[in-house]
Amino acid sequence: MKKVISLLLLHAFPLLIWAQAGHIMQGIGAHNMSMGGAATGQPLDINGALHWNPAGITQFDGKIFSANLGLFFSSPELSSTVPTPQGPFSGVTKDDRGISPMPALAFVWGKKESKHHFGVSAFGISGFGVTFPQNNSNPINFPQDQGGFGRIESDYLLMQVGFTYAYALSDRLSIGVAPNLNYAALELAPNPLASPSQTKGYPVSDKASAIGFGGQVGIFFNTESGFKLGASYKTQQYFGDFTFSNTYLDGSPAPEVAFTMNYPSIISLGAGYSNKKIDLALDYRFVNYEGTDGFEKSGWTPTASVAGFGWKNMSIISAGIQYKGIQKLPIRVGYTYSSNPIDPELAFFSTPATAIIKNAFQLGLGYEFSSRFALNAVYHHGSSSGSTSGQLMSPMMITPSNPLGKIPGSEVSYNMTTDMFMLGVNYRF
Repeated sequence: MKKVISLLLLHAFPLLIWAQAGHIMQGIGAHNMSMGGAATGQPLDINGALHWNPAGITQFDGKIFSANLGLFFSSPELSSTVPTPQGPFSGVTKDDRGISPMPALAFVWGKKESKHHFGVSAFGISGFGVTFPQNNSNPINFPQDQGGFGRIESDYLLMQVGFTYAYALSDRLSIGVAPNLNYAALELAPNPLASPSQTKGYPVSDKASAIGFGGQVGIFFNTESGFKLGASYKTQQYFGDFTFSNTYLDGSPAPEVAFTMNYPSIISLGAGYSNKKIDLALDYRFVNYEGTDGFEKSGWTPTASVAGFGWKNMSIISAGIQYKGIQKLPIRVGYTYSSNPIDPELAFFSTPATAIIKNAFQLGLGYEFSSRFALNAVYHHGSSSGSTSGQLMSPMMITPSNPLGKIPGSEVSYNMTTDMFMLGVNYRF
């Protein structure tokens, strides 16, 4: 049976650990996360304003510093099935990576009577890691010499530094601009971008890094009746190549591989309403994966490596409410909906897409120790709300009628939940 499984899996699973690449963080900092990430038309804290609409920082006077740290935990599960002469063979592997940190630092300044406002930020806007141990009961995680891929592990981070300038055209209308500088690092085991050896299998990579740049522009309008509107456009973040040094499992060197993976452009539209007791916020975002390097292509290269994800464009809806009726203790509830960018026919190439969270719920609160110092906290829970599944594929199975090399009778599926606790402090100088 293992020989049959080996034949079916050879070349068949190269994009496994790219699951969470390109994941859009729904919010930045404890305050913004607790509002579901909505801030484009309702800038309640400096982190959300700096990240989603640079024009919004005109709503803050003086010098304000914010520091946040979140502890993030995900629970992805990977399942696979292959046909054998004895019938289908299936198994499940659970991730055992543990907790990952999520940092955010921000600072804004601008005098109340001035039309000019400035900000600087350092945010972790995307990051992931999966660790699926070798598993003799799940075909995908069989040892490589038995036709599987053994231990599957990845580590990815994207840090973004932004420099923001906003100008108040009037008491109600402001505009903003923010050039961004990015650093990303990625490590893969095995490396799906490398061409496999018929005898040594897929190599593992070292940690490769890349520098990127981009920018964001925004506009914000605040009416006299408490209603607010905002819009922003974040350009694609353009990165240089990730250049991976690869090593086969027997310790011998494998050829280097270069791959470009940019961060997608995002259009955000937002609305808000405020009175003495409540703040309401609602955002819609359009994420352009189909026009982003690393995501627009799909399928196999001539050397049996993977060309790209083939992701569809994505829509995100964020909503939040803040209740201010308790003195010094605002209470917040947020919700985020995200569409799934994975085409079912191409689900294999994003297996397991553990970053695809359909529904996310947040509960947060703040405490104002004084007019200068405040503490914010949030708890997040997210779910993929079911499995994403598709057929396994292999370049060995490609025919004119089967251009993707789908393996009949096979299946790969994945689902996940996420949990996070984050604390943040704000200090007004």
